[in-house]
Amino acid sequence: MRYLIVILFALMVSACGGRQIGVLSPVSQPDSEASTVNMLVATTRAPSDDKSIMFSGERGGGLSLAKVSVSIPPDKNRQIGQVQWPRNLPANPETDFATLSAASADSLSDVRKWFGRNVPANKHVLIFVHGFNNRFEDAVYRFAQIVHDSGARVAPVLFTWPSRGRIFDYLYDRESTNFSRDALESTIRAAAKEPGVGEITIMAHSMGAWPTVEALRQMAIRDGRINPKIKNVILASPDIDTDVFMTQWEAFGKNPPHIYLFTSQRDRALSLSQRLSGRVTRLGRIDPTIEPYRSQMERAGVVVVDLSNVQEGDRLNHGQFAENPEIVQLMGRRLLSGQSLEQDQGNLGNAVSGVTAGLGQVVGGVAGAVVTAPIMIFDPNGRL
Repeated sequence: MRYLIVILFALMVSACGGRQIGVLSPVSQPDSEASTVNMLVATTRAPSDDKSIMFSGERGGGLSLAKVSVSIPPDKNRQIGQVQWPRNLPANPETDFATLSAASADSLSDVRKWFGRNVPANKHVLIFVHGFNNRFEDAVYRFAQIVHDSGARVAPVLFTWPSRGRIFDYLYDRESTNFSRDALESTIRAAAKEPGVGEITIMAHSMGAWPTVEALRQMAIRDGRINPKIKNVILASPDIDTDVFMTQWEAFGKNPPHIYLFTSQRDRALSLSQRLSGRVTRLGRIDPTIEPYRSQMERAGVVVVDLSNVQEGDRLNHGQFAENPEIVQLMGRRLLSGQSLEQDQGNLGNAVSGVTAGLGQVVGGVAGAVVTAPIMIFDPNGRL
């Protein structure tokens, strides 16, 4: 019980932090070195009467679409991996994340125009599904940070499901993911149908991994396969029952997308989830070097990146995929740039981050690999 209280307290501290409410009111575009991320948003949240919030944590009557542009301060004024929430409103684009525009996408024509303007020459789309305890603006700003800091050339599409953004609404959030899985499948299908889209990567964090894997499972059952445009699926700290995941994977059929799994046995948020879920190991907390997980992941062709020894990140070791500068830039350089972590396995440690102090450990064969990041991802002597 003491352990649970400590975890809940840490979660509450990390979730609150005195953030401003209503950050989605647009500000003037800065004439500066600030960057802009233009994203398409699909959501099953209920619209809010407050335009500065846009969508609440309650469940809506269907799928809503919006276009949001986020300004990110110049790199000299911010730390890579962090969302710089405004201390005061209106936000200052020189020092804060700020909303430049936020409007609904009312028609299919609006959506197609957005794809036409934002899909890069490589035709790559990134769909992001957030995790537990995220308000609408949390998901928008976090995704903008990931896109910017990874440096990936992608058209960003955010799928956000109804989370109340409150610690003690864990069960409500979890049921909201079930409520949203059909809409997520529809969103993925719609992106794949766009003629200008050639490749899709889906990235899901924490509880968002559940509707993601479910949507892909449903697609495979309906169509006999997962759409071939879906090349990569990144599951970061997935809050999924390990046994259930293996049954979901069985339904993926032939030629499924590449699956990359970011895990940490030090993930304290998933430790709490595990206690609340009958003590069945969560997929994001497995030790991929031991059985049965090693054989299961290799059989499924899953590439596991074990971040247990990475020291940098949030206090719960639950958001390292986005907050650790080296990890988020790894995804941009490798996974989101058409390369795979299996390439050049003889030197895989260097491929994992490009900045580690030594080689990673590779476990598995051609079908799957485990990358164990070195303990010292930052070398005090400056070795890269």
